[in-house]
Amino acid sequence: MSIDPRAGKLASKEQLADIPSLISAYYSLKPDPKINTQRVTFGTSGHRGKAFLKSFNDAHISAVTQATCEYRVKEEIDGPLYLGKDSHALSTPAQITAIEVLAANGVDTLIAKDGGYTATPQVSFAILEHNKNATKQADGIIITPSHNPPEDGGFKYNPPNGGPADVDATSWIENRANEILEDDMDSIKKMDYSDAIASAYIREFDFVTPYVEALSQVVDIDAIASSGIHIGVDPLGGASVDVYKKINEIYGLNMDIVNPYIDPTFSFMTLDHDGKIRMDCSSPYAMASLVALKDKYDIAFGNDADSDRHGIVTPTGGLMNPNHYLSVAIGYLFANRPQWDKGLKIGKTLVSSAMIDRVADDMGVEVLEVPVGFKWFVDGLFDGSLGFGGEESAGASFLRFDGSVWSTDKDGIILNLLSAEILAKTGKNPSEIYSELEAKYGRSYYKRVDAPATIEEKNAIKSIDPATLSLSTLAGETVEKILTKADGNGASIGGLKVITANGWFAMRPSGTEDIYKIYAESFISAEHLDQIISEAQELVSSLLG
Repeated sequence: MSIDPRAGKLASKEQLADIPSLISAYYSLKPDPKINTQRVTFGTSGHRGKAFLKSFNDAHISAVTQATCEYRVKEEIDGPLYLGKDSHALSTPAQITAIEVLAANGVDTLIAKDGGYTATPQVSFAILEHNKNATKQADGIIITPSHNPPEDGGFKYNPPNGGPADVDATSWIENRANEILEDDMDSIKKMDYSDAIASAYIREFDFVTPYVEALSQVVDIDAIASSGIHIGVDPLGGASVDVYKKINEIYGLNMDIVNPYIDPTFSFMTLDHDGKIRMDCSSPYAMASLVALKDKYDIAFGNDADSDRHGIVTPTGGLMNPNHYLSVAIGYLFANRPQWDKGLKIGKTLVSSAMIDRVADDMGVEVLEVPVGFKWFVDGLFDGSLGFGGEESAGASFLRFDGSVWSTDKDGIILNLLSAEILAKTGKNPSEIYSELEAKYGRSYYKRVDAPATIEEKNAIKSIDPATLSLSTLAGETVEKILTKADGNGASIGGLKVITANGWFAMRPSGTEDIYKIYAESFISAEHLDQIISEAQELVSSLLG
């Protein structure tokens, strides 16, 4: 992957999004549902798109919100709907559209007070808290494209279990939304925004205070506060700004919010690896401003725009690799949550580091390995059988001290605060602890590679039959497993994973781009890792003969 020479530097004025034109495009451009790129498409994180490319416009949000309303009727979901938005420029107009449709459909909708922004985990938390004792079950919508560039938009649906909707739900909503687009929007119920916001169906709700007050049930904030450690946090202009302000107000942490501002152009961001503005708290280029302050703080961290991802910065290691931090967090939690049931499992995606498996094996804790996507952890977190669920892209959540559910969606805020708890309780920052893990279990060399792929190649990867592969060795080691279904739940990988004693690779085609992705890891050397990747690429080439 080539690095743009501007990576890690502030964007020029010419690179900033033209917000007035962007909002105009949202309302004025009309998608053509006959063109695939202009249809509603739910990936692993809902529908995402760009107004200028006619993939995220008023028509899309009208259709997908109407489809969501109809899905609620079909599933007999009749409680309130928690509607959140992040700080992307398209999120506010999309929320306005959603409100117009929700009110017209008679859905009791709760929105943030004073037009505020709402983090993904706050919506999950609110749904679960309501549903504990309610006969009418709540669900939610989060309007966010996560860490994606400022001109992008996104729409996610969370059912009553509080987590990302499963494939059955998203497929139904996606198909119905596209039917509505094809039918010239005739079946959409919609009212003027002024009437909708004044109706009995739209009410304001405090997403921040109940969430922050309950944080002491999942993270030892008293230990953090009494330790006096100096914390730096950069919300990256996202929905967590008010959350961290409230945390300081309630708990009195020695925490500086180094960038407490909202700006829809995200002009304060340093450019990502490809020269684009992207609020990716796992990228050292996007996090360059906070990394530059690492020696000022005992621990520092950041979140993406909807706060479902975490990024940990330490004085000794800079920005931690997400896989490294997941390994540390898991080891710490399972050793320091005495009320947790001894039978709890660890959830990990199959492209996360095998360091997690080595840590878990040493503790005698079972690992549930699933395909890519946080939705696979929802049931386990909800019923309390998973103590922790995490994925390689810096998204995770875990249970409360008493072993009950906290959130069933990714929560970057509690993962950040956990890093401070670890430092406060052990006297070591997570980078130092990870070095101890490497000394004990071996050093991990991990890489993801994206490569161009034709439709034929992508289909070939999806339909690989392990029985037809003559693959007995990989990079000089005996192949122990060849998987097309995840070990943990038997769900399809959508590709292939090959495992040896000291290495593995997984490959899967992108659902939105003409590329395929190879994830690989070696516990031998960087050269061994490169050999694994090379042989994986040769395998793809051989699939088409």
